[in-house]
Amino acid sequence: MVDIKIYVHRHAGRAKSRLAASLGVDRKTIRKYLAPAEAAGMSPGGPPMSEADWVKLIKSWFPELAGRRLNQITWGEIEQRRDYVKDLRATTAVTTIHQRLRDERKLRASLASFRRWVHESLPEMTARPKVTVLRGDV
Repeated sequence: MVDIKIYVHRHAGRAKSRLAASLGVDRKTIRKYLAPAEAAGMSPGGPPMSEADWVKLIKSWFPELAGRRLNQITWGEIEQRRDYVKDLRATTAVTTIHQRLRDERKLRASLASFRRWVHESLPEMTARPKVTVLRGDV
């Protein structure tokens, strides 16, 4: 799904170049996604719109991007191993879990697909607190 932030910030009056810089997206990409809004006559500073309104408009402008989850063909194969992943995730890195699934359980999904699945399906596991090791006095 297209990020709603692009539309909300532009609707609030931010320039496309500043919007691209702040979101870390190329200006051409910003123009691509804003083109349907501009073609519909929407301009910065119009009446406020809710998130639901934006979602509805974006789905009508970009129907091919609305259901991205269905395009993930390997996620079904990974989903069958959800309990195994949850058990290992407490003590094991995502890369190691993927390697074990690949070697022991014949998983065919790539590491990148596996990481995306973990990020989408198990968000509580990706937000693990980071450990900071303090350096002793020198």
